[in-house]
Amino acid sequence: MRILLAEDDLSIAEGLCASLRHGGHAVDHVASGHLADLALHDHDYDLLVLDLGLPDIEGSEVLRRLRSRGAGLPVLVVTARDGLSDRVRVLDLGADDYLIKPFALSEFEARVRALLRRVSSKGVPEMLLGRLRLDLPGHRAWIDHTPLELTAREFGLLEALVLRADRVTSRAQLVEALCDWDQELTDNGLDIAIHRLRRKLRDSGTTVRTIRGLGYLLEETESATSPQ
Repeated sequence: MRILLAEDDLSIAEGLCASLRHGGHAVDHVASGHLADLALHDHDYDLLVLDLGLPDIEGSEVLRRLRSRGAGLPVLVVTARDGLSDRVRVLDLGADDYLIKPFALSEFEARVRALLRRVSSKGVPEMLLGRLRLDLPGHRAWIDHTPLELTAREFGLLEALVLRADRVTSRAQLVEALCDWDQELTDNGLDIAIHRLRRKLRDSGTTVRTIRGLGYLLEETESATSPQ
């Protein structure tokens, strides 16, 4: 998943970015409301973690503008403002959850998992494709009942393909899903990741098919039925 973190306290931002990246997510960080608004215009995200006390444009105004554009991505507000009126206001503006500083990192991670579970599985605990079973927020995969061992990059690649399982995913979309602003992925690196993922999916009843000139498609194969 790709996450935008809008937080002007750099010490807090560093800790949250490290936590999210450790969980296998690509994270972009901005330290002002203006930059958050620009990033939300220019990039597709799966989650926004939003501080209210941002310079330039306050976080609540960033949220209002986001919802006025019809964007439905989940928003987790993190703020030191603990008044009931503040909570009611941002929830009415369209925030999905609200976390008051200071908070335990474990609670933050749990809130993120819960919000990403909604967007990735649409309320379904697990996703199935062929004999492949996926828990995207939990970063777990199985072939039938056998755990599938994947690196963070391989899981991120599989996640990007699963979320677009009914359509072709371009190389540019895969690179954007796998990288944040502080990382780069070469064409060779993407090819290696796809090759390794194909090899690990060999017995799953699914494969990554190359659509020449367009991108890649995750689809079921003839071996999708579990062996008797």
